[in-house]
Amino acid sequence: MAKRGPWTVTSKAKVFENPYIELHTYDGIRPDGAPGVYGVMSPKNHAILILPVFADGTTMLVGQHRFPLDNYSWEIPEGGSPKSDPPLDGAKRELKEETGLTAKHWREILQAETSNSVTDEQAFGFLAWDLEEGEQELEGTEVIERKRLPFMAALDMAVSGEIRDLPSVAMILKAHYMAETGQLDTKLAHAMLQGG
Repeated sequence: MAKRGPWTVTSKAKVFENPYIELHTYDGIRPDGAPGVYGVMSPKNHAILILPVFADGTTMLVGQHRFPLDNYSWEIPEGGSPKSDPPLDGAKRELKEETGLTAKHWREILQAETSNSVTDEQAFGFLAWDLEEGEQELEGTEVIERKRLPFMAALDMAVSGEIRDLPSVAMILKAHYMAETGQLDTKLAHAMLQGG
């Protein structure tokens, strides 16, 4: 038996695995003393989030169908990167794959737990600027549309609920806060807040 916070775990079992995730169940004793079971989904990759910002204050969103909710979603570029790789390496790869963009400058602005009641997934978010355009390098599972728009228009989409992907909302709000409070390069912040 092992303690896991207020739970006492008596056994752990892997009940599902595919190339992307594992699902484990934990049997044990709940905080109230009754028998209980807890399920945890463990992605095999870190979640990687990228907010690209062009010199004119525009950004690029990607649009794609998301299988679990069977809906179309506008998001910042994001994906998975092996836990053995530095998150920045994954960010550079994902930005190029989904948008065709490469960036000269990078800054990590967010670390987050995506849904910590059901998954142990960790997310790393990066701001990317001094961008150069190129060709997308999509995977066989991806059909991705690109949309370039002012950063403040993306902020409006995040606040209004047009962007519903929570990591995207968190990154856009965090970048806006940092620009407003002087935590970003002055020229970059001015472009984000006034440009586009």
